[in-house]
Formats: sequence, C-alpha cells, structure tokens
Amino acid sequence: MSVMKDLKKIALVAHDAKKGDLIQWVNDNIEHLKEHQLYATGTTGVTLEKETGLKVIKFKSGPIGGDQQIGAAIVEEKIDALIFFWDPLQSQPHDPDVKALLRVAALWNAVVACNKSSADFIIQSPLMHKTYRRDLKHIMDYTKDRSISH
Repeated sequence: MSVMKDLKKIALVAHDAKKGDLIQWVNDNIEHLKEHQLYATGTTGVTLEKETGLKVIKFKSGPIGGDQQIGAAIVEEKIDALIFFWDPLQSQPHDPDVKALLRVAALWNAVVACNKSSADFIIQSPLMHKTYRRDLKHIMDYTKDRSISH
C-alpha cells in the first residue's frame, strides 16, 4: 500500500490546443487547487503561473522529456494525480511519451483525468482532502516474483 496524504501532489499537463481549456479549468477550481502542491510540464507550468498566480513546480516541456519526468515522479510516488488535457484530434510528435505517461499512471494507480468532466469529478471529490491508501499489490507481487525492489 502507498499512502496519498491529504495534501495531494497534482501534475497538470496540456497539449498546446488544450492549454486554454486547462487554464480555464484551473481558474474555475483555484480554491481547490491552491490547497495542493502543483506540478506541470514546462510551457504549461509557466503559463499556469502567469495566468493564475499559483505556484507550480515545473519539469521540462513535454516534447523534450517533461512527460517522462512526470512519469518518473509517479513511479517514485512523488505525484498522486495527473490532470492531462490532451488533444485527441491531433497527432503529437511525442505520442509515445504520452502513451508511456498514461501507462505508468495506470500501473501505479495514480488518479488520472483526461478532460474537464473527469477533472471536475476528481477535484471535487471528498477524497482529495483525505489520506488515501492506493493499492499497489500488483507491483509488489510483480517485483517479489522477480527479486526486484520497487
């Protein structure tokens, strides 16, 4: 079991065509979000700070490794939730990185939203303000069977 504390560590990511939607969503939910620690890929993080006034810890820009940095932080249990407004109508040069990020988030049982509706449900959930035990038994079983530490 892994414990998410009541202060959640939330990664905010958006493809270029969805950055405006993410900014609007953050502004609409600023009271909820300011209670948590926020992370973002580079360009999104700079834009979020400028447009919302919130403090955001920034990784590299997505296409130059930021998505992978967020994935690594999920694996290290340094990020609890991923709000990723991705553009399903556009192919991205770093699509393999996006797929890897979503795979890692699912594997490590992170909270994931890929659009405004799912993000609204997540941010307004009472669980966002409580300690939560995420089940990682499948990872423990996998590593135990292979003599690997997690």
